[in-house]
Amino acid sequence: MKQKEAAVRIEKLRELLESYNYHYHVLDAPKVSDDEYDALMRELLELEQAHPQLQTSDSPSVRVGGAPLEQFEKVAHDTPMLSLGNAFNEQELRDFDRRVQGGVEGEVSYNCELKIDGLAVSLTYEDGRFVRGATRGDGRVGEDITNNLKTVGSIPLRLNEPVDLEVRGEVFMPQGSFEKLNEEKEAAGEAPFANPRNAAAGSLRQLDPKIAAQRNLDIFCYAIGNDEAAGITSHHEALTYMKDLGLKTNPENKHCPTIEDVLTYVNAWVEKRSGVQYEIDGIVVKVDSIAQQKTLGFTAKSPRWAIAYKFPAEEVVTTLTHIELSVGRTGAVTPTAHLEPVQVAGTTVARASLHNEDLIREKDIRIGDQVVIKKAGDIIPEVVRVLDDLRTGTETLFHMPKHCPECESELVRIEGEVVLRCVNPECPAQMKETLIHFVSRDAMNIDGLGEKVIEQLFKNQLVNGIPDVYKLERESLLQLERMGEKSVSNLLRAIEASKDNPLDRLLFGLGIRFVGSKGAQTLAEQFGTMERLEKATYEELTAIYDIGDKMADAVVHYFANPDVQMVIQELRRLGLNMTYQTETEGEADDTFAGMTVVITGKLENWSRPDVKARIEAGGGKVTGSVSKNTDLLIAGEDAGSKLEKAEELGIKVWGETELAAQFDL
Repeated sequence: MKQKEAAVRIEKLRELLESYNYHYHVLDAPKVSDDEYDALMRELLELEQAHPQLQTSDSPSVRVGGAPLEQFEKVAHDTPMLSLGNAFNEQELRDFDRRVQGGVEGEVSYNCELKIDGLAVSLTYEDGRFVRGATRGDGRVGEDITNNLKTVGSIPLRLNEPVDLEVRGEVFMPQGSFEKLNEEKEAAGEAPFANPRNAAAGSLRQLDPKIAAQRNLDIFCYAIGNDEAAGITSHHEALTYMKDLGLKTNPENKHCPTIEDVLTYVNAWVEKRSGVQYEIDGIVVKVDSIAQQKTLGFTAKSPRWAIAYKFPAEEVVTTLTHIELSVGRTGAVTPTAHLEPVQVAGTTVARASLHNEDLIREKDIRIGDQVVIKKAGDIIPEVVRVLDDLRTGTETLFHMPKHCPECESELVRIEGEVVLRCVNPECPAQMKETLIHFVSRDAMNIDGLGEKVIEQLFKNQLVNGIPDVYKLERESLLQLERMGEKSVSNLLRAIEASKDNPLDRLLFGLGIRFVGSKGAQTLAEQFGTMERLEKATYEELTAIYDIGDKMADAVVHYFANPDVQMVIQELRRLGLNMTYQTETEGEADDTFAGMTVVITGKLENWSRPDVKARIEAGGGKVTGSVSKNTDLLIAGEDAGSKLEKAEELGIKVWGETELAAQFDL
């Protein structure tokens, strides 16, 4: 290629890659697959190497990651967090080994690790205590996400030894958590995450740590920022040392004496990569000796002593035969692609969620199209793209209906949402899904009342809503398929026993929008009875620490619905428990009985959850804001505006001295 042509192509590649970098690293919304991005980057590198006079310092080829978000404080890394060069086949791994062997003296061994597809972070410990956590950012400056990282249970807040240490790791979202999160987002009418990597990154870059705490994130630590300062001489020694300190490392790491051992490890994981419950996209190969790593050094972008082998993406082509619509318990109408069955990553795929109408339009998906299918994270089938060059003209556009496919009610799109909804509370599809949720394990836990039995109950018109479950009669149940005397007796016993479930299970089972099992427990703890919760105002709800605007608004609107009031009244008449009872009820004193308490500032000798639990055990209620209804403010250091407001209103204020005296400590 002539230099003039190369200059035009290089500029175009730089524009594309910078755009893709921004969407991937800053917006957490990738526009292309990793394979497409890697192909463009390789083309740019080859052109710049062929035309060195066209290289510039601002090319994406020498750039690492994306810029930090402005909402977070910036953190400079003491040791840069550089990205790795890539290898895509056996020959490129052998070329890496040849370069390494030629750059050092003595025998070379390697350490192989699974390449976790998550968010790289730096963890700083002083005297063994976790003091700061940051994203990689651009490799030299990241974002301070300490409070969010503290919500990750696998990150120790204190090490087993009082050492000063900086650790690198990859935060990720397990597949089960990813699937559950997307189900919740779709039920709430929100756009799902494209993959677990985006979900993990999006969770850690939330300004509100409560959101990260709900996402069940995990971490694998893979390096120490300055190995030599810690007295470490090899990479596998560093992994052992981190594990001994209480840091979580990946058990699949392996020391490989030769490049042949590396290739054996890589080939084995190409075959079994779907066997782990987190997303991996390759293998990281590192020179094991720290002294040899130092000798090899770095390029402007990456270490010469490490490389990332990228797994080939398993994508297959099949035909999209038709699109089916389903109605969920919140009324969300979800399109699903039906496909000519095809093998993908070891299993037969015949269906793939299309999420919503906007996604269908964005990808220009038509019925009859030849489509590329892959499994997101090697688990969830998704339509990657359409092969529009193969269209014959017989393909047909898909249009979302204007009416519910189940009850014919008009569908609506609520402002700010991407899904269409059926808002008919008597829609049979919604009622069936609502009942399936109501009897589920995490809700009322009615054993024997599974999905197939519920379908029979609806088919035979034995139930039309939740209260009907508690009106079922033995004779009617015996008429159902596969329901004998023993099964019916066990089912009726389970239904009767469920009446005594605590209030939080009932609240979760009712399926109030945005109220998960944790939110239901918080509501039950704070209000104590269904009657008090029914009367709760938006202001009272948002004053509770764990309740956000959306949940508060949903709760108020739910209980304002006359149909809901009739259901609650009927369930009360049928004998269901409407009171929250803790396991320790009856054992706690009444120190704070009837009191509304606010906790603010930094408590030196207490954790806030512990103080909150003690107050609630004593009959009090903890809220998040000071008002004329507040009875007591517990103030630590830097109490700020809440203390000033409490003093203005003449509210009693306790410091840690009074708190310790009250708890006899």
